[in-house]
Amino acid sequence: MRVASRLIAAQSRPTRGLRSLALLSAAALGAGYGLAFFSAPIEADQGFVQKIFYLHVPLAITTLVGFVAGGLLAAQHLRTGDRRWDVRSYVAIHVSTVFAVAALGTGSIWARASWGHWWVWQEPTLVSFLIVFLLYACYQPLRFAIVDPERQARYASVFAIVAAAFVPVNFVAVRMAQSFTHPRVLTDTGGSMPGSMRLAFVACLGAIGLLHVTLCRLELDAKRVRMRARRMAMESERAAFAAPAAAAPAPPSAAAPGVLVAGGR
Repeated sequence: MRVASRLIAAQSRPTRGLRSLALLSAAALGAGYGLAFFSAPIEADQGFVQKIFYLHVPLAITTLVGFVAGGLLAAQHLRTGDRRWDVRSYVAIHVSTVFAVAALGTGSIWARASWGHWWVWQEPTLVSFLIVFLLYACYQPLRFAIVDPERQARYASVFAIVAAAFVPVNFVAVRMAQSFTHPRVLTDTGGSMPGSMRLAFVACLGAIGLLHVTLCRLELDAKRVRMRARRMAMESERAAFAAPAAAAPAPPSAAAPGVLVAGGR
């Protein structure tokens, strides 16, 4: 058990790839938000509060991309039957759900500062993103309501695929709808951004995307270590049960009737 504990402790340390990815993400975040705060100009109408745009919009875009990626990984699981694809799908959706909460929070702060309201129900962009979030909020309760691991992975993959197919349909529907207050970042607003604003936005989008990948990698590594620890614990328990049974002496066999025992007549 002592050797197993040391092995698990060694495996739980960050790998060289994860460490490099984390450093790259930190550098990208520093560069991106350095450009956003010190290079990009202050927006004329909203003032300094518009800087939250460089956090809110990359979070929202990365969330939707992560949801679609989770559906593609789930499709790969159904195609191959390999549980590793299911774990990757779960992690992508889990991290994206956390990013969705952050996107909704930063969006509400921005809406309060710009429009005077925390939420505008008439705005299709806001309501559609909330619907997508609530849809994926059902993923984990549905998954963990199923005890059998094989059925759990299969049903969760089907849910992830259907939900992922809803994301682009929802995106197109919102683009076709009339916007009341929320700007269309990837069309009108994006086309009118000055060069320094566009550069800062692309840098922040790349940094948030790298952060998403890093967190997914971190969770995958943690799950891999826990699965190895569980497997080693089960093997240790089986060995502990088997050892006393092997060491116990065999019970003496009863003499057959009509056979003389040594020393008898």
